Amino acid sequence: MNMAARGWGCRTTIVYPDPGAVASLDDSRFLGHEGPVMPENNESSFAHVADVSCSGPCARCGVEHTLPGRPAIRAAQQLMRDLEAHGRIDFCRPAHEADPAYSTAPLFGEARGHMFGVMAFRNADGSTGLVKAFSGQFNGQWLAPGWVGPLVDVDEFERVNTPGERRVKELGRMMREHEPGSETYARLRRERRELSRSLMAELHGLYRLRDSRGNERCLAQVFGPDRGIPTGTGDCCAPKLLHHAARNGLVPLGIAEFYWGRSNRSGTREHGRLYPSCREKCRPILGFMLCGLEELYV
Repeated sequence: MNMAARGWGCRTTIVYPDPGAVASLDDSRFLGHEGPVMPENNESSFAHVADVSCSGPCARCGVEHTLPGRPAIRAAQQLMRDLEAHGRIDFCRPAHEADPAYSTAPLFGEARGHMFGVMAFRNADGSTGLVKAFSGQFNGQWLAPGWVGPLVDVDEFERVNTPGERRVKELGRMMREHEPGSETYARLRRERRELSRSLMAELHGLYRLRDSRGNERCLAQVFGPDRGIPTGTGDCCAPKLLHHAARNGLVPLGIAEFYWGRSNRSGTREHGRLYPSCREKCRPILGFMLCGLEELYV
């Protein structure tokens, strides 16, 4: 399979008729990075590959479910090369049709980098393929040509979020017009806090997670009543990709996620490096989303 020749194109999903095409992506010769970030064939640079996976504990069955990263690593390397060559995520379009909103230049400035992910999958007919996703929004955009969309309906999300966020900001401006110790300030602060909590709970209710058996849960059901739900839960690459697989009858074979751009402020993410799914936001939901996947491998 020559992914460079085939290219991603503007399709969300790439399918290869040869059942063994994606299976060959775990060939050991691809452990060395082939792109511009890491030295070619330097296996020590990819020593962390064994730890690159998405996993999480399932509260229903009590099992830690894991999906390996290795089957999708070569595709992730190809995606890195595409981002490097084109400097934008809408590289499926001709250069004269490129949308400035999809440029990767801001990722190397004050906005800093972004996480990207690739999933290798198998179809019901035995063919294999690839899909890709970016975490959260890209420069304020939920959707981009050729990329998996979010778990939520974008229009519904904006219908709930836009007026609520506008009111929260309005209350913040009103608070600045009063002394911090005043009764009015305290009242506005309480109202803003209660509104923020209510808005977040309503937004979380829009996220419907699906496992490989077709079962659905909202975020609150998966996290449970005694755990807070971190902001941004469900927006990372792995949940997006697994959700896409569950909705489209695809069998995930592997997911590889990498960071692209200037290092984050905490220094925990470096350009061109592969990383496992995040612990705080992803692990609590990935256990549910991966549960039952082993039944599809039979």
